[in-house]
Formats: sequence, C-alpha cells, structure tokens
Amino acid sequence: MTATTYRLTQYAHGGGCACKIPPGELEAIVAGLIGAGSPDLLVGLDDGDDAAVVRINGDTAVLSTADFFTPVVDDAYDFGRIAAANALSDVYAMGGRPVLAINLLGWPRDLLPTELLREVLRGGLDIAAEAGCPVAGGHSIDDPEPKYGMAVTGIAHPDRLLRNDAARAGQAITLTKPLGVGVLNNRHKSTGEVFEQAIASMTTLNAAACAAALGAGLSAATDVTGFGLLGHLYKMARASGVTAVIDAAAVPYLDGARQALADGFVSGGTRRNLDWVRPHLDFRVGEDELLLLADAQTSGGLLLAGEIATGGAAGLGPRGAVIGEFVPRQDTILRVR
Repeated sequence: MTATTYRLTQYAHGGGCACKIPPGELEAIVAGLIGAGSPDLLVGLDDGDDAAVVRINGDTAVLSTADFFTPVVDDAYDFGRIAAANALSDVYAMGGRPVLAINLLGWPRDLLPTELLREVLRGGLDIAAEAGCPVAGGHSIDDPEPKYGMAVTGIAHPDRLLRNDAARAGQAITLTKPLGVGVLNNRHKSTGEVFEQAIASMTTLNAAACAAALGAGLSAATDVTGFGLLGHLYKMARASGVTAVIDAAAVPYLDGARQALADGFVSGGTRRNLDWVRPHLDFRVGEDELLLLADAQTSGGLLLAGEIATGGAAGLGPRGAVIGEFVPRQDTILRVR
C-alpha cells in the first residue's frame, strides 16, 4: 500500500472541529476553574472567547490560543493546511496578528507512514508562511489517532480588540465565509468524495476579514468553528446581553451542502450543537434548516457585529454576507426567521 492510498479520516472516530467536547458539557466542566486574576488579563475564561489576552503595555497585548483536531480530509497536506488556518483564526477573531506558532502533533507511528506526517507538517508550515507567522518547533506524541494543530501567539492593540462580549443592539450580523463544510466533510469521510469548495474555504485565512473589521471600527467578533453558527452566535449574544435575529434565507452555503444534509451526512457534533442552543432558540424554520445553522464547522469564517467594506472570503464578495441583526435582549437569545 502506498502513502497515496491512505485515507486519514478512516483513522479517527470523528473529524475536525466536530470532535470538540459538546459545548454544554464543556461549560459545566470548566465552571469555576478560573486562576488568579490580574488587571492586565483583558480576556480570560469568562465568556469562552477565542483567545486569552494579556496587556503588556499601553500599546501591546499578547494573545494566546491553541487548537488541534483529528483529520477532516484524507489528504495529509490539506489536513495540515486546514488545521493551521483553523488555529490561526483564533488570533484573527480577536483582532490580532499571529507572530509565532508551534506545532501540536499526535501520530500513530505503527499505523501511518512518516512521509504522511511530513506532508501534514508541510501543509501547516505553508499556511503559516502565508500568514507571515514563523513556526518554531512544537510537541509530538505517539497517539492512537492522528491529530494536528498549533499553539499560536499573536499581538494586538489592547484598545482595538475584537471580543465576543461587545456586540450591541442595532448592529448587523455579518458572516465572512459560507457554511456547510461540516456536512461536506462528513460525506467525504463516509464516501471518499472530495469537495474542493470546502477545502478552499477551510484553507482561506481570516486575515483580510480581521483587517476589514478593524478598519471599519468594529469591536465584536468570533469565528465559526465546532459549535456551529448557532452555537457561536449564542455565546456572543449571551455574553453581550443582546438577542441575535437570523434571517435564514440570507445565510450562504457551499455548493453541495444542502444535498449532503438531505442524504443524511450530519455529524453527532452538529446534533449536539442544536440540542445545546434549542432551549434558547425561537424559530420559524424547519429542522433541516436548523441543522445547517448548527453544522459543526472547521476553519469557518468570522462572525462580526457590524458591516465591513472589504475583506470577505470564500466567494462571499468584499462585504461578506449580512445575515441578521442584534436587537435588545428578549425572552430568547436566538431567533431564526
């Protein structure tokens, strides 16, 4: 068997950000586990934001984050690129610039050849180079399942952060990448079909969207990953004390996503996402639409409070897609119309 015949997704129980511990379960686990406070810790665990932020001086804050997961595609090089873009996204979601990354790697040495491992690392290195972020070593373990990602350090101005608790009533909700990679990746894992549109979306950096958000003076953002659009929007609206109203017809999807849903390629992570937000959700759409909105994304776009003039990605054009608005807090935190 040659290296090209290995299907990486078959060596893991799940794939990508759909492998996250369910959001409700995770929140219960970490509740109260907060370390010693500091006036310079600007963003910590409280609202589950995308990265921790500590102020170094009046002009500089340091951002710290880590992200890794099991293969979401079979191709080793693409897996590395996707995992790196996903890890770097947490820095962009906070309004920062990545300045250093280190690899996080688990590899089943007795099952998969080292040339595949090298391709994973090469993919991560190429995406980091595109981001202008050096990669300096990392840590590896012998693991029953392949896993890859990065710990990333970034910098930002402490007064120009993008936070998930800063959305305000009256602001538009903007999404900078289409949804649907979750159902497409699940189909890929099951059938081996390759969806280039999903790979292109997942390997697109959120750097331009971050720059556009900062240029427009926005202050609230998160990225859309394993908890789906509904899960991440719920966290954002809850932390900000507002209600998010989504226009379901305005939400963009990758080609093939609706067919993958219709054919039953829905991950357990997506269903857990919907179960988590359902008590806080008022909706006028069908169950299939809700599943797409809860679809567990990997390396998704930015979710912004406000509109941007430039910086859209993955086929959405320079303004992204306005998919709703934030309104004053109502009985439910999420509304889908």
